[in-house]
Amino acid sequence: MRTTARYGALAAVGLLALSSLTACADEASGTASSGSGGKGTKVKIMVGGLDKVIYLPAMLTQRLGYFDSEGLDVELLSEPAGVQAETALVSGQVQGTVGFYDHTLDLQTKGKIVESVVQFSHAPGEVEIVSTKAADKVTSPKGFKGRKLGVTGLGSSTDFLTKYLAVKNGVNVHEFTSVAVGAGPTFIAALQKGAIDGGMTTDPTVATILDQKVGKVLLDMRTPEGSQEALGGPYPSSSLYMQTDWVNAHKDTVQKLVNAFVKTLKWMSTHSASEIADKMPADYKQGNGILYAKAIGSTLPMFTHDGVMPDNGPETVKKVLKAFNPNVKNAKVDLAKTYTSEFVEKAKG
Repeated sequence: MRTTARYGALAAVGLLALSSLTACADEASGTASSGSGGKGTKVKIMVGGLDKVIYLPAMLTQRLGYFDSEGLDVELLSEPAGVQAETALVSGQVQGTVGFYDHTLDLQTKGKIVESVVQFSHAPGEVEIVSTKAADKVTSPKGFKGRKLGVTGLGSSTDFLTKYLAVKNGVNVHEFTSVAVGAGPTFIAALQKGAIDGGMTTDPTVATILDQKVGKVLLDMRTPEGSQEALGGPYPSSSLYMQTDWVNAHKDTVQKLVNAFVKTLKWMSTHSASEIADKMPADYKQGNGILYAKAIGSTLPMFTHDGVMPDNGPETVKKVLKAFNPNVKNAKVDLAKTYTSEFVEKAKG
C-alpha cells in the first residue's frame, strides 16, 4: 500500500511531523511515502516525484526486492519538485535524495557539499512542450520571449534547463516568466487553461499531453542525442545524491544502496518497457497501462546501464549552469566533490 503524507511544521531541531492518509499519488500529489517494511538498516530517501519516469529506478528497486536483499529498510518519500527534495536532504530530514545531479553544483556554491553516489542517467529525460494554441508562434526557444513557461518549481532543474535554453537562444532570463506548476495534472491543467504557454516536464506527463493533444514537443531531451543537440553534451540528471559527510561516515550503507540501484539499472537494460511497467504500482498507470508503458519506452534511452557518471557529463552541467546562474558563474566549483565513482566501481565488480 502506498501512503501520501502532508508535511507539518519543521521544528528547529529538524524533526519532521508526518500525517498519513491513504491515496493514489501522482506526479504532483504532494508528499508520498513508500516503505519496504524490512528490518534492515533504515534509510530515508526523498524523491523529486516518485511517479516520474525519470526517477523510476527508485520505486523499481524496491519492487524488485533489491533493497531487502542488501539488508536495507528503505523508506521512499516524495515531493513534486527536485528543489523540494534537495531541501529535505540539506535540512537532515532524509539521508539521500533521488534528483538531478545539477543540484550538487548549485549547493556547493551555497556551502553545502553533497555528491552523487550513483548516476541513473546521461540525459535530462525532459521535454519542452508548447501548447497547441501557441505552437505556431513558439517554434524554438527563441520564441520564449514574453511567454509564461511552466517548471516543476522555481530553482528546480526544469527551471535551470529552461533558463539555459533561453539564454543559449538569445533570450534573457528576465524576458520570460517561469511559473511553478508541478507536474502531472497540475501541469496539464495550466497548459489547458492558458496559465502557461508551454513548459518543461517528463513522462508520463508528456505521454498524456500528446495523447490529449493539448501540447506539442518543442525539444526532446529524453535521449543522449537529444541532450547533445540541446545542451552540447551528455547531461547527467537523475541520481542518488547524499551529503558527503554522511557518505563518509556510512560507507557500508551507501555501498548497499548503490549495489541495489546498479542491479536495477542492469535489470532495466535487459527488459522491455512493458515488463518494467508491470513491476510498478498499479496506480502509476492511471488507468492506461499501454500509455504508461509507452511513456517508459520513450524515456528508457536516458538511463545508464551501470550507474557510472558519463564522460564530460559534469563539465556539460557546469557549462549550462554558468550560462545563467550567477552563483555558479561567479564561483569556483570543484566538480571532483560533486560525485564519486567509488561505490559504483565496487558494485560493478
